[in-house]
Amino acid sequence: MSQSLRITVLGLWHLGCVTAACGAKHFQVTGLDFDAGTVAKLNAGHAPLLEPGLDELISAGLAAKRLAFTTDAAVACAAADVLWLCHDTPVNDNDESDVNSVLGDLRRSLPHLPAGALVLVSAQLPVGTCRQLEAEFPQFHFACSPENLRLGKAIDAFTRADRVIVGIRSDAKKPLLGKIFAPFATQVLFMRTESAEMVKHALNSFLAASITFINEIARLCEHTGADAKEVSAGLKSDARIGPRAYLNPGGPFAGGTLARDVVTLTKLGSAAGEALAVIPAIKRSNDLHRGWALRRLQSRLGDLHGCHIAVLGLVYTPGTDTLRRSAAIELCHALLAAGAQVHAFDPAVKQLPAEFAKIALSPDITAAVHGADAAVICTEWPHFRQADWPAIAPTMRQPVFIDANRFLEKELLTVPAIEHLSVGG
Repeated sequence: MSQSLRITVLGLWHLGCVTAACGAKHFQVTGLDFDAGTVAKLNAGHAPLLEPGLDELISAGLAAKRLAFTTDAAVACAAADVLWLCHDTPVNDNDESDVNSVLGDLRRSLPHLPAGALVLVSAQLPVGTCRQLEAEFPQFHFACSPENLRLGKAIDAFTRADRVIVGIRSDAKKPLLGKIFAPFATQVLFMRTESAEMVKHALNSFLAASITFINEIARLCEHTGADAKEVSAGLKSDARIGPRAYLNPGGPFAGGTLARDVVTLTKLGSAAGEALAVIPAIKRSNDLHRGWALRRLQSRLGDLHGCHIAVLGLVYTPGTDTLRRSAAIELCHALLAAGAQVHAFDPAVKQLPAEFAKIALSPDITAAVHGADAAVICTEWPHFRQADWPAIAPTMRQPVFIDANRFLEKELLTVPAIEHLSVGG
């Protein structure tokens, strides 16, 4: 561990907690957040959301006295060499970033930071933010390193990064940045600050474009007799595309992360007077595809009023417990609006917030599916693959499975008399 390097991580939700906990294995880290409840929970060794291995990593850092959490900016920043901005930037229902809330916390903290310190921005903020901050706070150095975490696999993504992108205006702080990232990545790719900010927007928008493209192809496959999974395999076999391309037909992208950058670039184009065509169409296509599961249920069952629909999985992605921006919750609301009875099960959800009171939360898969007219696979928990489907499926009134990503394809293959409906299948 490098005791000489003191890092303060500002913003303690997913990105900030992972950054602080992983960083504390090598440096002296203080986590700063102005939510007292969040900080109290962290000081007890508990992250504010589920992420495999994160509680254990936080507890280890606290026990070793390499990690501390506080709401006091003066305590957190007074001796810091680096202030690492790690807010999970909030988005509204239109996928627009709430930049002011993030920068407000930063401005609240910077008066306590020593002049000449480095401010490292990993929060998702619009291109040009670092230049704006440099003009406002010339006494500090600013750098941008776009985050690249995945809910449920964040610790591995952070500690075993393929490469790290870093934007910095001058060479003065490059050795310090190299020292920060040396334990986590074998390659640090330096570039100008605006380029690093744009990389994040462009990367997420490219991935989003890939997802919407294959889902449009998949919906055409449903009308032509083609199998979208086979089409995807054909595309990935081309060396110009490759086997790791985001070309897996299935559900829409959700959660706000990809959509946020699509919207950011769309607004940037509008502000600059650039007539963009491809990037704005990505969100329009994905928004249309978000209704696929509901439309598929309606095409199979007709009027959904009074139908019992089992929704398996409610959280945004496996390995976490966050309902924020969950496509499953959106589907539940649409089903309830159509008059359906919704019975849901998720292994990470023991109680639903009051605003979701109309969703009947079942204690297990069997209870959710019993008597159902259809079951929708929303969150791909391994738990669902281990279920005894030959025994469970016959308890349904109609054994119809809506499984956008074909997650249970192998498990349901030998179950007689079921309908297994997937995107592009």
